[in-house]
Amino acid sequence: MIIQELSGSLWSTGHYPESFHTYIVVCLRLSTPFRYDMNVQMSEKPKPYYEREVDRLYKGDLFRPEQYVQVRQSKAFMEKYHAERIELNDLAKAAFMSRFYYIRIFQRMYGLTPRNYLRDLRISKAKKLIKKGLSITQVCFDVGYESLPTFSAVFKKCTGYTPREYRKLHKSNLE
Repeated sequence: MIIQELSGSLWSTGHYPESFHTYIVVCLRLSTPFRYDMNVQMSEKPKPYYEREVDRLYKGDLFRPEQYVQVRQSKAFMEKYHAERIELNDLAKAAFMSRFYYIRIFQRMYGLTPRNYLRDLRISKAKKLIKKGLSITQVCFDVGYESLPTFSAVFKKCTGYTPREYRKLHKSNLE
């Protein structure tokens, strides 16, 4: 049967890819029926890993699905335990990535580095607590800062106000 197809119209007209001969030899060795579709191009060999990755990037799939899940889980962890001491190396290990690759992936997904995301999360929680009327020292420790001067400096950098000025501004708006 294979020999009949070889001597048929495809072989005589020359409408076959360059790897046609290789494909036929493989079919003969495996004793499998030979079928040739004119619309399908035969690839000589499977693409190496790096070529497949480049193709994936060009298609727009920037991350593997498991990377989305791992980074989202680490973000959820930061949201839940923002008041605890969170180490970047621990987040990266939990996501099965190196520290630098984790930062790069997180930043591509959310537009912020994990450190800046955690800082902004803590400051937004601090603003809510200050509006509730808690003391600034209590707010500092509740949102995860260990030093009042550090908290005040970061708060001012993010909001433009010191925590005390923010409290006064908010109290004057309520009255």
